[in-house]
Amino acid sequence: MSDVLASPPPVVTIADIESAHERIASTVVRTPTISCPALSKLTGAEITLKLENLQAIGSFKERGAANKMALLTPEERARGVITVSAGNHAQGVARQASLLGIDATIVMPRFTPATKVAATQAWGANVVLAGDDFAQASETATELQKQDGRVLVHPFNDPAVIAGQGTAALELLEDAPGIDTVVVPVGGGGLIGGFATVMAALRPDVEVIGVQVEAYASLSNYPQEDGPTQGGSTIAEGIAVTRLGDHCLNAFRNRISKILVVSELQVESAITTLAEKAKQVCEGAGATGLAAVLAYPELFKGRRVALPLSGGNINARILANTILRSLLRDGRILRLIFQIPDRPGMLADISARIGNYGGNIIEVSHHRLFASPSVQTAELLVMVEARDTEHAHQIETDLARHYIVRRD
Repeated sequence: MSDVLASPPPVVTIADIESAHERIASTVVRTPTISCPALSKLTGAEITLKLENLQAIGSFKERGAANKMALLTPEERARGVITVSAGNHAQGVARQASLLGIDATIVMPRFTPATKVAATQAWGANVVLAGDDFAQASETATELQKQDGRVLVHPFNDPAVIAGQGTAALELLEDAPGIDTVVVPVGGGGLIGGFATVMAALRPDVEVIGVQVEAYASLSNYPQEDGPTQGGSTIAEGIAVTRLGDHCLNAFRNRISKILVVSELQVESAITTLAEKAKQVCEGAGATGLAAVLAYPELFKGRRVALPLSGGNINARILANTILRSLLRDGRILRLIFQIPDRPGMLADISARIGNYGGNIIEVSHHRLFASPSVQTAELLVMVEARDTEHAHQIETDLARHYIVRRD
């Protein structure tokens, strides 16, 4: 473990970010900043959302790519650009390259979802699939860069990229000057580096808090750095970075108060809450800010908290499964297993009892031959939608008076 982070000269200044904001104004979306009464009531904090999920590519990542590429010289543009990314940064570079007439090569891991590959190709970029993970894809990108002489557009560890990401913080302060706290997802560190720089220069009274997921909590002991993490599967793949960038660390060291760590289930619940309460589709990384507010309520109650929803690029199947898992955990969907006599009318009676209590049957599975303990019985699995936890308990209690039933 390294010593407490020191404070070298900043790699990014407020002037850099203000210049970047003017530079990229015509090619990125000035996303809305909205208050969210429903989330405020839920959390006890006054919640403001910065909707970076509404960028053209669905992520803040285009800001950094736009600034970096706008700064390229004519000679560098002629050489073309290259980057490595499995998602949002890839699309940001691809879109900006199409707008600027720059040839772009994007190296993506071989197992990148086909939807993300297609979205990147749709902007005209040449996609190279190589390696089983980000590290192996990076090796291929380095080799191609040496061969072709292309300019690297790093996903986060570049002062120009950090400055671009910081433009979201400028807009946030213009639209919501009354905030006193901002909670920022931390992966490579580009976004929080930009936010910390803006707040330190313009609003030093605003507390900047970072959030990481458990598998990638390289700064869980901030201000000490834990070093590279082992990583692993996470729904917050947008911040699944094993090592932070040194330029990013220099941009936010001693400018943020703390790093909070959230679990996978907390992120899943935050995605569902954003969909239900804020009517926003948000990917895992973008939902970590709300996950932190919900996980550490004592830190935020009564405060005016801004949450940048950093992206909305979540696979439709994963979103659907995430919401269903959250509903199951909350008790709003019940999976009930019955042992019932194998005779006519049992299913009708169970359905009627559920209906009388206002439950909605979503799915029924009936097994006679192999699942039941006796040839005279059958096993019935019923999935029921309830209004809330109390309603679900009422339904389950009534059924238990008449049948052998347990939750799955």
